[in-house]
Amino acid sequence: EAQLVESGGGSVQAGGSLRLSCTVSGYTDSSYAMAWFRRAPGKEREGVANVYNDGRTGYSNSVKGRFSISKDNAKNTLYLQMNSLKLEDTAIYYCAAGRYVADGLGTSEYTIWGQGTQVTVSS
Repeated sequence: EAQLVESGGGSVQAGGSLRLSCTVSGYTDSSYAMAWFRRAPGKEREGVANVYNDGRTGYSNSVKGRFSISKDNAKNTLYLQMNSLKLEDTAIYYCAAGRYVADGLGTSEYTIWGQGTQVTVSS
């Protein structure tokens, strides 16, 4: 059974950095697209960054230039480097995987989800 486990969340001051990791187990098929989503309190889950199986990446406008997604196929791990964090980045962050993904930041495109990791940005 495929599983995704996020780690690296925590509390950080505004302007700081965090790196999230998502470890993949149960499958090693690099043809899966992967992404990071987040859900802020009182808001819908939104796509943050994605990487297609051909290596192309995409970002939401709210994080473009500050966040960077990368994937290490040898380690079966997805990363999200988050820099210049803002108060509004506070959310639970989830990683997701999907085999047939057209809209990289579309929630419904992904079939495998992690449990999430909390990121809290304070002033």
